Amino acid sequence: MSLPLQAQTVLTGSPEQGGLVLGQTSPGARVSLDGRDVPVAADGLFLLGFGRDAAEAARLVIEGTPATEERLLVVARRDWPVQKVEGLPRDKAEPDPVAVARIKAESQMMRDLRGRPTPLAQFLSGLERPATGIVSGVFGSQRFYNGNPGAPHSGLDIAGPTGSPVRAAADGVVVLAAPDLFLTGRTVMIDHGLGLMSSYAHLSAIAVTAGQRVIRGQPIGAIGASGLATGAHLHWGMSWQEVRLDPVSVEKLLRR
Repeated sequence: MSLPLQAQTVLTGSPEQGGLVLGQTSPGARVSLDGRDVPVAADGLFLLGFGRDAAEAARLVIEGTPATEERLLVVARRDWPVQKVEGLPRDKAEPDPVAVARIKAESQMMRDLRGRPTPLAQFLSGLERPATGIVSGVFGSQRFYNGNPGAPHSGLDIAGPTGSPVRAAADGVVVLAAPDLFLTGRTVMIDHGLGLMSSYAHLSAIAVTAGQRVIRGQPIGAIGASGLATGAHLHWGMSWQEVRLDPVSVEKLLRR
C-alpha cells in the first residue's frame, strides 16, 4: 500500500507496531521521525521503523523537497502473546552480577553497531526467510523464563536440527561474527543499509567474518543451541537503527 504525502514523497507499507515502511522522496531531502534523523540515500530512499510498543501516532517531517512536508502517521496497534520458557539452567535464567555486567557490555556493543547506518540500500535485492523449520517463537511475545518475567521477544524463532543451514536474509555486509555471546551464543549481524540490520543467534557454526560482503541466500552459519537456548533453533532478528522489528512484517514488505 502506498501512502502519498505530496507529489514528492511516497510511503510503501503500513505503519504498525513492529513494522517497517519504505519511503521515497526528493534527492537531498532531510527526513525525521518524531524529531529523530532518518538515514536517507542519495536518491531519496529511506526507511521508517516502528517498535513493539510504538505510540499510536508518529510525526514525519521531510525538508527540502523543495517545500517542507509534514504528516502524522497513525500506527496500528497489535496484541502480543505470552510465552513461557521452562528448563533453562539457573545461571542463564538468573545470571549473577558478573554475567549481568557481561550482558550489559555485549548489549551496548550491539547497540553501537546498530547506531552506524550506512547509505547503500542493499536490501533492495529482496529479503527472504533465512532458515526453514517450524516457527517456535514469535516477535513481541512477553516471555517468562522459568517463571520469571523477561524482556519481550525481539525476533522470530525457527526450530530445526543442529547443523541445518542459515542463510543471509538479504544482501549486505557482516558487521558482527561473535563466537560466544552470553545470551545469543554464536551470533552474526548483517548491515543491509539505511539502518536496516538482521541478526542470527544461537548458531552452532559461523561461516562468515566481520567485514565480509554477502548476498541473499548465501550460507552464513548453521542452526544450533548456543547461548540462552533450550533447543536447536535460529533466532532471527531485524532492526532499524535501535528499533527492533517483527521479521515477518519486514519479510512481507521487502521479499521479491
